[in-house]
Amino acid sequence: MVYGLIGEKLGHSFSPALHAMIGDYPYETLELTQNELAPFFAARDFKGINVTIPYKTTVMPFLDEISPTARKIGAVNTVVNRGGKLYGYNTDYDGMRYLLSSCGISVAGKKVLILGSGGTSKTALALAGDLGAKEVIRVSRKAETDGTVDYETARREHADADLLIDTTPVGMYPTCEGSPVDLDDYPALSGVVGVVYHPLRTELVERARRRGIPAVGGLAMLVAQGVRASEYFLDTRYPDTLTFSIANKIEREKSHIILIGMPGVGKSTIGKTLAAHLNRPFFDTDLEVARRAGCDIPTLFATKGEIYFRNLETAVLKEIAYEHTGAVIATGGGAPMREENRLALGRTGCLFWLTRPLSEIMPTSDRPLSRDREALEKRYAERRPVYSAAADYEIPVTGDPETATQKIREVWK
Repeated sequence: MVYGLIGEKLGHSFSPALHAMIGDYPYETLELTQNELAPFFAARDFKGINVTIPYKTTVMPFLDEISPTARKIGAVNTVVNRGGKLYGYNTDYDGMRYLLSSCGISVAGKKVLILGSGGTSKTALALAGDLGAKEVIRVSRKAETDGTVDYETARREHADADLLIDTTPVGMYPTCEGSPVDLDDYPALSGVVGVVYHPLRTELVERARRRGIPAVGGLAMLVAQGVRASEYFLDTRYPDTLTFSIANKIEREKSHIILIGMPGVGKSTIGKTLAAHLNRPFFDTDLEVARRAGCDIPTLFATKGEIYFRNLETAVLKEIAYEHTGAVIATGGGAPMREENRLALGRTGCLFWLTRPLSEIMPTSDRPLSRDREALEKRYAERRPVYSAAADYEIPVTGDPETATQKIREVWK
């Protein structure tokens, strides 16, 4: 191995792809058991490695020098071989620092709650202290002797927290639902940071974002720590813009482009055209619901009822959102009316609200809830404020589908 990643289970590691984007050098993964660590480090047959779970602390006795930051945190995730001597660093610290600055979140003078008690929480603890936090409290499921408090104590005694840093795996793929805390319990928040990057945003981060609280998921942290590790490997410095450009590229590639709006505005037609232009997979949630139900939607409404349809729609929507990346998704007109649907969509992509004057939308018999003009106008009045609040962008639909497609592509550059 020249450069690479060691850990216990690395089957889904994103590190090789990330380092290929950073620079032109070989990078591979190597799964090691606990018993294989000592011989691996004794051989010192590498130039630089990253270290991941569960060995960030275990490797420290094998090293000749450890940076003050890594020693304070008690974990090493980057090791460089210089002339046979092994030097250990913690680039997660650099990554988290970049993550905070990338979304304009200040720590100085703030009361910070760190959710979780694992290794990343120790990185957050060290960083918050170095950045001048007024008070830092680590929150765990059980209060420990190292100063952590449990979640009930945090809710009761620290509701005035300014910043949440979530280092837990809650909401991470494949168990994508759930949040470690209720944001209603922390009304003074000025920022929420998560370290999970798959999906792009956890439920906690997305709920904060929808409330207008500065909030960000962990993708930029992943990229920034990788860039810093590469600088250690190659003894170089990259332009300050490199992390941003790589993180932005990855987020664009992995984000769904999600089309919402009333039936009849052209979501399916525009979605197909857009997917073809961008070489992305295309999903129409109404068609997928009908396929799974074995009948068209009017028949499904008539035989099973609206609640059955909505539940199936939610299941289909979540599966598409969480099991795929980088798709174009045309949603049913009523899909955004459920909060859990809005959360699933918002966590995994960017929502484009396709708008058209109501007078130009024609009621049709294949839409059970808008089969005549009166029903269509009622649905529009109900849904318009929800679409507006959920959308990241509003795209007026005029002329042929290519016009709206081009408008979306201009936003998506």
